[in-house]
Amino acid sequence: MRFTKDHEWVVLEGDVATIGITAYAAEQLGDVVFVETPDVGKTVKAGDGLAVVESVKAASDVYAPISGEVVEANTELGDAPETVNATPESGGWFAKLKIADKGQYDALMDRDAYETYLGTL
Repeated sequence: MRFTKDHEWVVLEGDVATIGITAYAAEQLGDVVFVETPDVGKTVKAGDGLAVVESVKAASDVYAPISGEVVEANTELGDAPETVNATPESGGWFAKLKIADKGQYDALMDRDAYETYLGTL
């Protein structure tokens, strides 16, 4: 699992990256009440908006940590947005991207680096 400074996580299996938000991000948002996932077939570049999360506190964009094409969206979050709070780093994933550049994944923080980063906030 790799992480961004915007609190997204990525798990890479072959050339498919699963993307979600970290437990820290879910905690900061509070109770998630709505999730908008991307359409399958959408192409995103690293840094582009990928999904939208609304909580009782705020609405936030989820940014693509790496470039790719959406091959699957977790549409179950539409009916069960609380999954993002319950299991943010597993079942609460937003989308799966077919990536072209593994180097973008390799450049993201590992868990230790992310935990160190959290300590600076």
